[in-house]
Amino acid sequence: MDPALPPARRRSPLTWVRGGGPTTLLFALPMIVIFGVFSVWPILRSVVMAFQETNLTGTAKWVGLDNFAWVLSDPDLPLAIGNTAYFALLALVFGFPIPLIGAVLMSEVKRLKGFFTTLAYLPAVIPPVVSVLLWRFFYDGAPTGVFNQLLGWIGLGPFPWLNDRWWAMPSLVLEATWAGAGGTVIIYLAALVGVPGELYEAAELDGAGIWRKIWHVTLPQLRGVLFITLILQLIATAQVFLEPYLFTGGGPNKATLTILLMIYNYAFGASLGSDYGAATALSMMLAAFLAIFSLIYFRLTRSWSQS
Repeated sequence: MDPALPPARRRSPLTWVRGGGPTTLLFALPMIVIFGVFSVWPILRSVVMAFQETNLTGTAKWVGLDNFAWVLSDPDLPLAIGNTAYFALLALVFGFPIPLIGAVLMSEVKRLKGFFTTLAYLPAVIPPVVSVLLWRFFYDGAPTGVFNQLLGWIGLGPFPWLNDRWWAMPSLVLEATWAGAGGTVIIYLAALVGVPGELYEAAELDGAGIWRKIWHVTLPQLRGVLFITLILQLIATAQVFLEPYLFTGGGPNKATLTILLMIYNYAFGASLGSDYGAATALSMMLAAFLAIFSLIYFRLTRSWSQS
């Protein structure tokens, strides 16, 4: 220990009181109570329900691991996992680079930048259910459907969109990308503001064009933000529910059945309170997988995102 450093002060309950601890706790107490009632308690209740057979009205019956065993034996589970992974893959391939490209292009615009930023964020302010219902109208598989009619002008189509097992999932990803890109574009634009302009000036002096500046300056400077948005997108796509529920209901022929849609079907599919135990069991399995996946992801990318 360096003798020049002053000795560390020992904290005691009296020190905490004199430092304004009770006042701080008093102001924080309402938020703690709200968070506990509406967040912590439902999570704990779900953990308990995963080991019970209950319809939320009668007496719950403790069944141990039977709910987990029943879910794992469901023949639709591998299909739902595959569909969810397929959705996440398509969203990663198409939905992840589009906001980044849009943000980089908008950052290079000298005039009307506010207009283009507002235009990019506009889908985010549309209620998600309204957005899905609007696109469902666009996806009409008849030759007179909006998209089919537009593509027909250049000699393409008509396409079945939501009525074909091969077209249904890409159609859902297209709408989800449109709806979610705006918020990510704003995040990237905010991160681009922090990139030192001297780096671009040095790159220009070296004769770098726009693509080389993006590759050697922009992307390395946004590395940390990119890793965060990537894990957020992967977690969000693993919990996709709204699009398959409102667009197709899991069809056609279960081609868009996802894990969260299975959870909904367990709880509410047949009748109200049909199988809450299985629903919460599958929910806990999904939460555990996402927690482990996130931990591994951050461990593997820690050095890359900070270098």
